[in-house]
Amino acid sequence: MLKTILAISGKPGLYKLVSRGNRSLIVETLDSQHKRMPAFATDRIISLADIAMYTDEEEVSLRQVLNSIKTKENGGKVLSVDVKTASKDELFQFMAEVLPAFDRDRVHVSDVKKLIQWYNLLIDNGVTEFDETPEETLDDKGDDHKEAE
Repeated sequence: MLKTILAISGKPGLYKLVSRGNRSLIVETLDSQHKRMPAFATDRIISLADIAMYTDEEEVSLRQVLNSIKTKENGGKVLSVDVKTASKDELFQFMAEVLPAFDRDRVHVSDVKKLIQWYNLLIDNGVTEFDETPEETLDDKGDDHKEAE
């Protein structure tokens, strides 16, 4: 599911991939409005499935971090931290509970805020499964679009 959820640099929130145009993607806001709009090649677009968090040893996929938050919050929204008023120490404390080995030098306060906001937005919109599906695994290998001869 995370392959079709997109972040567009410079635009708030998350977007769901609806369709592919000739020179653009058609995306829909992941909020109550569900507004559709084009996203062009000049926009910096990234799938949530391609995002990772820095740790002291290696990078950890966003999937794993989101699953860790889901476990910590019992499948609900993050209510223990208010991203608008939380201090750096509170945000990093939350992050340490979710991903103990996160790299405190390369993960910024804004990254933790964005992570919590994205998680809450996904939960609000019914996206609760963060594990890779078999279809996504096939997409990565390019085997799912072979036509029968």
